[in-house]
Amino acid sequence: MSRQSSLLYLDGVSVSFDGFKALNALSMVIAPGEMRAIIGPNGAGKTTMMDVITGKTRPDTGEVYFDGAIDLTAEDEAAIAELGVGRKFQKPTVFESHTVWDNLELALKAPRGPFNTLFHLITGAEKTRIEALLDLIRLGGKRGELAANLSHGQKQWLEIGMLLAQDPKLLLVDEPAAGMTDAETEETAELLKDIAETHSVVVVEHDMSFVRALGVKVTVLHEGSVLAEGSLDHVSADPRVIEVYLGR
Repeated sequence: MSRQSSLLYLDGVSVSFDGFKALNALSMVIAPGEMRAIIGPNGAGKTTMMDVITGKTRPDTGEVYFDGAIDLTAEDEAAIAELGVGRKFQKPTVFESHTVWDNLELALKAPRGPFNTLFHLITGAEKTRIEALLDLIRLGGKRGELAANLSHGQKQWLEIGMLLAQDPKLLLVDEPAAGMTDAETEETAELLKDIAETHSVVVVEHDMSFVRALGVKVTVLHEGSVLAEGSLDHVSADPRVIEVYLGR
């Protein structure tokens, strides 16, 4: 796929920290509307890759383009969020002392990034949008609950909803299944599949059964570059992948 037709385009991206190559000529392309799973052992470069995409870390070499034409290496974190790249970290950060509804309302009306206004009258269109988000994130029955009272999995869903309220073109999700019950893990796979119908999603994950449930193309990172790519069955059968990752 050409850079122009891609949503996210990384070519030859390298990042070193004190001589350690966190990313080593990493190249990867995500299509508009695609969901991709990224797996790999600890230290493979998964977090650094996310940091480069979101502008937290500048690559030493290589190209990073968003939406075909925007050079992300020239933009700061706030500008990249504004362009439509949303990142969900592993630990959920929700407003515990606010209700589920209020968390979504705050996310919806805030400029991307830090929320800055509580005094804003909500419009009918915004109410409709929050209702749709509540349905999507499986928290319709919890709208009046304080976020503090949600389960770990439900907090993760709420935070995903808060990111979606900002309508990103690309959602980066870091280990969404970590710490969830089996039922929550299954539901989260379904939730991400629903989201992927209207957004591009990149999921970094360790849980192989969760990756299998997503049923998407998998990129395996190792020592900062792509080791293998394809369906989970395809990469799971690759002797190099078995050696560095699955065999452990």
